[in-house]
Amino acid sequence: MDKKIYLSIMAAFGTAAVAWLLVLLADPIAKPLAWALIVGIATLPHHDQLARRFPGHPNRAAGLMVLAITVCFILPVAGLIIMVAENAADWYAEGERLVLAFTATGAGTLSHFPFAAKIIALGERFEIDLAGLGAKLADGASGYLLDLTTNAAKNIGELLFTLAVALFILFFIYRDGERIMDAAIARFCTHQDRARRYSSEIRSTTTAVTVGTLLTCLVQGVTAGLGYYVAGVPAPILCGALTAVAALVPVIGTGIIWVPLVLLVAINGAYLTAVLLALWCIIFVGLADNAIRPLAIGAKSNISVPAIVLGAICGVVALGILGLILGPVIFAILITVWRDVTGADHSTHTVTSEP
Repeated sequence: MDKKIYLSIMAAFGTAAVAWLLVLLADPIAKPLAWALIVGIATLPHHDQLARRFPGHPNRAAGLMVLAITVCFILPVAGLIIMVAENAADWYAEGERLVLAFTATGAGTLSHFPFAAKIIALGERFEIDLAGLGAKLADGASGYLLDLTTNAAKNIGELLFTLAVALFILFFIYRDGERIMDAAIARFCTHQDRARRYSSEIRSTTTAVTVGTLLTCLVQGVTAGLGYYVAGVPAPILCGALTAVAALVPVIGTGIIWVPLVLLVAINGAYLTAVLLALWCIIFVGLADNAIRPLAIGAKSNISVPAIVLGAICGVVALGILGLILGPVIFAILITVWRDVTGADHSTHTVTSEP
C-alpha cells in the first residue's frame, strides 16, 4: 500500500478516535453546557452593559453577571426545591391515606361522586366490577407514589449538579464568548456576513424564546395560584410555583399539577368548586400557554407562530425541557436557510432568463 494512502487512513482513524473521545468526555456536561449557552445568549445584552461600565475588567463584569443570574434565577429554584423537599413527606402521607381509604372502602368512596351509583350499576350489568377495579388501582398506587418520590429525589440531585456546572461555564461564556465566536467566524467561515447573520438570528430567537417562555410560566403560575387560593387548595403559593415550573412543557404541562388538585378537591366533597377550578385552569391558565407564549416569542423574532409551537413540541419530545428552547431556535435557523436558498434560486433564475 502506498505510504501516503496508509498515512491518510491512519490520520482519518485517529481523528475519528479523538472526536469520539471528546464526545465521550463531554457527555456529562452536555446538558449544563447547553443551558449555560441558552442563558448566556439570552442575557448577553445585560452583560454588555456591565462590560461597558467596567472597561478593561472582563472578569469583574462576568462575575457580577453570574451573581445576578444566581440571585434572580438559581436561588428561587433552590428555594422551590427546598419547599418541595419539606412538604414531600406530608404529601406522601396524604397520598398514602387516600390510597388506604380508597382500598378499604372502594365502593363507598365512589358512591360519594354524582352519578357514581348509576355508573357502577351499569358496569355490573356488563359484569365489570368498577369498585373492585378502582380498589386494585388504588392498591398499586402506593408503589407508584414511592417510585415517584425516589425519582424526584434523584432528579433534584441531577438538577443541582446541572445548575452548578452551568454557572461555572456561564462565567467563561460571558468573558470569552464574543471573542471566540468572532475568531471562529473569521477562521472557518468563507461567507462571514452570512455566518454573522445566522449568529444574530440564533441570538434573537434564543432571547425571544427564553423571555417569552419565562413570561408565560410566570403568568400561568400566578393565574393558577389565584384559582388554588379561591378553591381552598392547601399551600396555594407552592402549588402555583409548581404549576409555573410545569408550564415549561407546552400545551399540557400545567395539567400535571392542577388535574390532581381538582381531583383532591372533588374527593373532599366540593364538587362545584372542583368543576369551577377545572374550568378556570382550562380557560385562563391554558389560554396563557396557547396564546401568550407564541405572541410573546413572535413579537421579538421573525419566526412564525406555527414554527414556534411545532418547534417547542418537537423539541420537548426529542430533548425534554431543553428542547423547549432549542426546538424553536432550530426551526428558526432552518427557515432562515430556506429563505436564503429560495432567494438564491430566484436570483439565479432571474439572471439566466435575461437576454
